[in-house]
Order: sequence, then structure tokens, then C-alpha cells
Amino acid sequence: MKDSKGYVVRVSGPLVVARGLPGARMFDVVRVGELGLIGEIIELRRENIYIQVYENTSGLGPGEPVETTGSPLSVELGPGLIGTIFDGIQRPLKAIAERVGEYITRGIEVPALDRNIRWHFKPVVKKGTKVESGDIIGEVKETETIIHRIMIPPGIKGIIEEIKEGEFTVDEIVAKVKDGERLYDVTMLQRWPVRRPRPVKEKLPPKEILVTGQRVIDTFFPVAKGGTACIPGPFGSGKTVVQHQLAKWADADIVVYVGCGERGNEMTDVLLEFPHLTDPRTGRPLMERTVLIANTSNMPVSAREASIYTGITIAEYFRDMGYNVALMADSTSRWAEALREMSARLEEMPGEEGYPAYLGTRLAEFYERAGKVKVLGSNDKESSLTIVGAVSPPGGDLSEPVVQNTLRVVRCFWGLDASLAYERHFPAINWLTSYSLYVESVGDYIKTITGRDYIALRNEALGILSREAELREITRLVGIEAISIKERFLLEIARSIREDFLLQNAFNELDTYTSLEKQLHMLSIILEFYHQGLSALDNGVLLEDILNLPVREEISRMKYIPEQERMKFFELEDRVKREISRLMGAKV
Repeated sequence: MKDSKGYVVRVSGPLVVARGLPGARMFDVVRVGELGLIGEIIELRRENIYIQVYENTSGLGPGEPVETTGSPLSVELGPGLIGTIFDGIQRPLKAIAERVGEYITRGIEVPALDRNIRWHFKPVVKKGTKVESGDIIGEVKETETIIHRIMIPPGIKGIIEEIKEGEFTVDEIVAKVKDGERLYDVTMLQRWPVRRPRPVKEKLPPKEILVTGQRVIDTFFPVAKGGTACIPGPFGSGKTVVQHQLAKWADADIVVYVGCGERGNEMTDVLLEFPHLTDPRTGRPLMERTVLIANTSNMPVSAREASIYTGITIAEYFRDMGYNVALMADSTSRWAEALREMSARLEEMPGEEGYPAYLGTRLAEFYERAGKVKVLGSNDKESSLTIVGAVSPPGGDLSEPVVQNTLRVVRCFWGLDASLAYERHFPAINWLTSYSLYVESVGDYIKTITGRDYIALRNEALGILSREAELREITRLVGIEAISIKERFLLEIARSIREDFLLQNAFNELDTYTSLEKQLHMLSIILEFYHQGLSALDNGVLLEDILNLPVREEISRMKYIPEQERMKFFELEDRVKREISRLMGAKV
């Protein structure tokens, strides 16, 4: 745009104030200064244009040029996303490193998707086919695991005038669609503004559980496919480890992991670890179905805000193909801090603890982009986008604004507890404070696939743990002698639930992931021992004799029974009944 230049009048960290920019619109991308730093217009006040710059503004001064691109901050969507590591504004870090070295040069322009790679496009429709927005017209084998489905972009419909198979770059024309007098060129590349949700036909109630393989989550506090969850907790309580586990093991076709303002070493762990992880479903590398967005704490604070939107838009794109997608955001607290900094520099009226008054609205807009949906297209394809956001409240204070505003919009709360982490109990999710509003909606689905009364098992186990907390308070005050024999037995069963079931070793090959069937079988064995033991106590058997049964040792080791040796659980169940029956027989 020839007449699209203005000039800088003030620089305040990542906030730049400019004037004289004709045609400036909210959320348009601009190039700032002689280096062409990437920025986004976030406010228009009279002649002043307020720009959020996503790069370091050191050395930038008044009088330098500002040029608008005339388009909003958008991401490139097409083959090449999977397995790539982007920064917060979708610049491919590997391509930048190859061009300029280990440090990102300010103002560098690198296409998000490589224009030199040729992908084999295989049409799935023929000339003359009637198509509408969202219809799949072809496929590209992006990785051994993922077929990238090429769709008609939103807003286009008509008749396929031309389509061809062959090797193409992402920006070459693969099909032409005719709508009356208009002829649209369709490439494998789409661009979409990150702040605008991609359209869907209909939102559906989520009813299918997202299996994560983490027992405390799946059995006690499940999240549905298309649901929302948050993991708040203090430093060192295991937020990042839980999200890594979910990224590795969650029952999702595609995982988008957004490292939003977390420490560089945590993101380095992801980058080093993920390429060597094997996908349990396919046996292939996990990176073949993962997109990583690395935006660490030493990168410009304003870029954190963009990284969340970049991640969710990429996730929506894969959802539109018909895939079930899981987005991990680590952490939304850092994103909120970026909002707070920009709000302060804009001199807006602060809300609670200095956060902007619109914090709750922004969080709601983000989490509302999750859901189980019918996607666009002539077929009623159903898919889902699940969002799991970590929150890092200062000092673990769950009453602070980011946690409280997040809890208003999410339906699953996994509250991490520092005291559990200090006891080396991982995942350190506190079963007394956490909750899930998806239990009833996924209960029938779990019962169908496992054949067990999931809700009854869950409620009984949580009831035992809740009663344990009360009894521990009593015994702390007046001693163990103040409670009955049956209550002492309950304390032992609660310890078994905590240590033999909830405690899970992420670094043990057999314990890092547990299928839903194995989880419920493990819990039912512990509860079966409890019921049989109560019967034995009623028949006069001594508590000490029940607790010294050899089968208790087997129960403590059942988490290490391999998934393929499921018959051993039935044998263990029989042993519980036999050994306690033998005790009662001896008593008689």
C-alpha cells in the first residue's frame, strides 16, 4: 500500500503510539520502524494509533516509519503444520535458525509454511461435483500418522470446475470452483484471522470422555471431548508434567501444545522429549500428530497474547477436518500478565490486582472456542476441540483473579496441591478440592465401553477419601483409639486408594498410562477388598488378620500388571474373595 505510512510518536516498551496512518483499522498488522517490527493495532484514539509490538522495541524512537499491511493478524493453515515448532506469531523457529542462527533477528520475515516443499495432492472429488464451505476436496499425507484434508475455505461454494492430482506447493492452485459468474482458485493454503473463531454448523453437548490415561483424572475428574479444564497450582506442584502427560497420552488425534510465557527450560524439555516419544496408538513418533508453539518467558511479553490465539486457530483448523483436537495452554497466567502490562501502558482503569477489567471476557472468549461440533460441509461430520489451560497463581493463591475468572468458564477443575507434591504424590491433584461437571454426561459412555457402573465406583471411592480426611482430623486431636475398628479399616482402604490407585509414576513404562478398563478394574478390586473385609469384621475376624493377608501386597503392585495381561485382574479379584473367605471359615 503506497499511501499506508505513518510515523512513531511515542515508545513505551511493547506499546508504540503512531500517527498519520491512513486507513488504520483495529487489529490490523503493521510494520514498525526501519527494521519492520511486527505489531498489531489494539486501540484507536482520535489521531493516535496504539500498536502492540510483538518484538523487542529497543532502539526504536519517534519519527520512525509505520506501515500497515491492511490485514488482521492471521495464521497460515495448510500442510506443514504438523511437527513444526512456531513462535507466538507463527514464525517457524527451525527455518529462522537456518537463516540467521540461534537468535531471532528483529523484523525477520519467514513464511509459516515452507513454499518450497511439494506435497502430493490426491483429489477425493471429481470435476462437476457440487461443493460448499468445509467440504473436503483432496488429501495430503502430511505424516505417516495424519492425513491432511484439504477443504473448501469458508465463504466459498459452487461446482468443481477443475481439479488435478500431483505434486504442488501450498500456494499453487489445485482446484477451481465456479459459483455463477465467479471463479475461485483453491490452494492448499488458507489464512485465517486469529481473533475470529472459525465457523461451525452447530455446537453439540460433549458426552464422550477424553481418555488421558491418568487415573485421578479419568476416574475421578474426567474431561469430555470438546470440554474445558484448568490446572491451577503453585510453583513445583506439577502443572507442566500433567500437561506433558496429557499431550503424550490423551485420546486426541491432534495435539497443539502452546508454551505461553513459561520458562525456557520447560519448553526445552518438550522440544527434546517429544521427538523421541512413541505414540501408543500408532507406534510412530508422537511429533507426527503434534504442533508446538514455543513462546517462553524471555521472549517479548506481548507475543504471549498472540500465542494463545495462534494455537487455538490452528487447533480449530484441524477440528474442521473432522479430527478430535486437544489444546494445551501453559500457562494462561502468563497470557493474563501480558494483558495486564499492555492495559497499564494504555493507562486503562485497572481491575482487581491491576488486571484489566475485561480479563474475564477475554478468558471466556478463549475457552468458548472449545466444543464438540458439527463442522461445515455437506456431510454432518462431528469433531471436537478440548482446551486444557494451566494457571500459575502467585504463591498458589486460588482466590486471585486469573484462577477465579477461569473457574467461571471451565467445567473441570484439577486443583494441584503443593503439600501432595512435597510428599512426592504425583499427579498432585487434590481429590477434595477438584471437581468435574462432566461426570454425569460421560457416565453412560464409560459404562458402555467398560461394562462397569462407573459413577457408583467413583462416588464410593471419593466418599471413602472424604471420610478419611474427617477421621484424620479426629485422630490428630484425640488419637487412633477414639475411632472404631471399621473406621480404622476405612483409613487403610483410603491409603490403598491414594497409594495403589491415585499415585502414578510418569516415568514408569507400565504405570505412565492406564486404560479406562484397567483403571476401573483396579478401583473395583480395592473396593471389593473393602466390602469383603467389612463382612469379615462383622463375623468377628480381627482387623490385623485382614490387613496381613498376602493379597494386599498383590493389590499394591497391580498397577504394574501390563495392559495385555488383563486376566490377572480377574485372578486377583478371586484371590481377594478366597483369602477373606478362608479367614471367616477359620473363625467359624
